[in-house]
Amino acid sequence: MYPIVKRCIDFSLSFIAMILLWPIFLILAAIIKIDSKGPVFFRQKRMGKNKKYFYILKFRTMRTDTPSDMPTHMLKDPDLFITKLGKFLRKTSLDELPQIINILKGEMSIIGPRPALWNQYDLIEERDKYGANDIYPGLTGWAQINGRDELPIEVKARLDGEYVRKISFWMDVKCFFGTILSVVKSDGVVEGGTGAWEEVSSSKEKISK
Repeated sequence: MYPIVKRCIDFSLSFIAMILLWPIFLILAAIIKIDSKGPVFFRQKRMGKNKKYFYILKFRTMRTDTPSDMPTHMLKDPDLFITKLGKFLRKTSLDELPQIINILKGEMSIIGPRPALWNQYDLIEERDKYGANDIYPGLTGWAQINGRDELPIEVKARLDGEYVRKISFWMDVKCFFGTILSVVKSDGVVEGGTGAWEEVSSSKEKISK
């Protein structure tokens, strides 16, 4: 029963968000066009529910000559490709706003595992162990409020599996408000993305010594 309720909540909240946030969409679109050459939106092939592909929408934060279908953490120097505005959009997660459209289309949910790139085979394989590929991916999720970019793949997949086991209205509420807190505090934001946990931990140890 909850999956039906969840979909109704997703559609209703996303529809309201589109009505309220359209001025912000227009302002960001204008600044993106002024900041760098290229389209306003970035489309990328991602893994959806039951491993069906869809194209996720984001505000473009990187230059148009950035290698396609490559996770940010695999780029030799991500900062070389991220635009000036892009750094701000990523830090505040405003680049994710266009995914409201994906939610309205029924390709995503507000809460769920973040959709993997179609070629992130290691993450997809790990998620298979926990059934995390069998539900709709989300705008945010349990893993995002428990480490975000800092998490190695094994830990991220395990947290996604924990969400699948505990999925409920109250779990979604916890993830929703936890995301707001994480964004405000910029917790777990590491340019370079997944797998940076060891480097971050090492740096913190060096600073503390």
